[in-house]
Amino acid sequence: MLNHRVLSPSGKPAVRRRRSLAVPARGARTEHVTTTRGQVATGVALLIVLTAGAYIPSPLYPGYQAQLGFSDLTMILIYATFALVSIPALLLFGPASDVLGRRKVLLASIVLSGAGSLCFLWAGSTFSLFLGRAFHGLALGAVTGPATACVIETSAVHANKYKIWASVLASSAFVAGTAAGPFFAGVLAEWAPLPGALPYLVHLGLLVVCWVLVLGLPRVGVASLRTWRPTAPRVPRKIRHLFLAAATTGFLSWTGAGIFLATIPTVLERTLPDATTAMTGSVLGAMLLFSMATQPLIVGISPIRMQILGLGLIGASLAVLALDGGGSIDVVLGSAVFAGAGHGLAYGGATAMLDGVTPAESRGGVNASLYLVFYLGAGVPAIAVGVLTSWWSMETAVSWMSAVAALASVAASGGIALVWTRRRRARRHDAATSELAAT
Repeated sequence: MLNHRVLSPSGKPAVRRRRSLAVPARGARTEHVTTTRGQVATGVALLIVLTAGAYIPSPLYPGYQAQLGFSDLTMILIYATFALVSIPALLLFGPASDVLGRRKVLLASIVLSGAGSLCFLWAGSTFSLFLGRAFHGLALGAVTGPATACVIETSAVHANKYKIWASVLASSAFVAGTAAGPFFAGVLAEWAPLPGALPYLVHLGLLVVCWVLVLGLPRVGVASLRTWRPTAPRVPRKIRHLFLAAATTGFLSWTGAGIFLATIPTVLERTLPDATTAMTGSVLGAMLLFSMATQPLIVGISPIRMQILGLGLIGASLAVLALDGGGSIDVVLGSAVFAGAGHGLAYGGATAMLDGVTPAESRGGVNASLYLVFYLGAGVPAIAVGVLTSWWSMETAVSWMSAVAALASVAASGGIALVWTRRRRARRHDAATSELAAT
């Protein structure tokens, strides 16, 4: 860190740092403020590491089921516990970060994520799996709003293109963690020593790094834990119609991803005798890798068009999965690739559309509300599959749920396209009328 000698107001030499500065408040101690680049890096690291930790168990569920002997419904409920617990966590911690300061909330999320990985590390009962998923859900619900805001808010003074890239970076980091968790867990469980423990040990080590990064964030917040009271996140009235559109797209895009993450490892193990954890982890990783690859396209395509195209791809891929039922690894992998591409377009377009219009003072709460809908999309259809297994096999239940989700995605894509076309025509008509009136 380079130092420069300057004179203080008293005339004595003082030291000024180039990369950080002290911001003292009257009656308060001086606190360190990180640079903008450091804040972005911290937000991205948290989204990747904590999301990866939440999805590490995905390819390992068949092994836990064989070891502990629980039913398909129980397995689905273990997966869905994460999504359902995330909802109250988002409602609680999203607005809290706008009041208490992001540093406190982010540190709490790291502790919760570590507790979740420890539960899986010492998993000896079904209860410990439920408890671990609950801790992971609380952690991700706590980190999503403030970590996303750390990335997005730094673009407030920049051009619109910079804001779009900031939105892409935040959403890509979330998906990157979702992809990294199952992929590396599957690979480590298949070929590395300590297959049931190593993925979680690696995750705990990365959490230590995240803790150090968060300690560098400024302690900004107007309330203390003693004076703060929980409040529900609120979406400003002027952006509620856009929020509804983004929430619908996000729900369906995460429905497609949730069907793969919750059920495909088990389906492949039962339909393919040579299926391995590395194979299932790679299928899930490929889906989310293509999601990351398509999200940067938002720089050249409008968010509305991305959502229309993305929902169409999700609908087509789920229709193929419904017809195949997981009987062919080639079909499942191809369906996963197209579902991932559609997920990236739809999810990225929805978040970018909303990020561009959300006021800075409401960003934590709005992000929390939007991701609440995302988690519902990932969890509720998975629970429906679990309920259907009471009457049908897992493969049949996945086929029916995929068919329903495919129809909903195609219908939503057509509805958004129709509304968008009508609005464009109305704007052209108004512009033409104004031009005629002016002449």
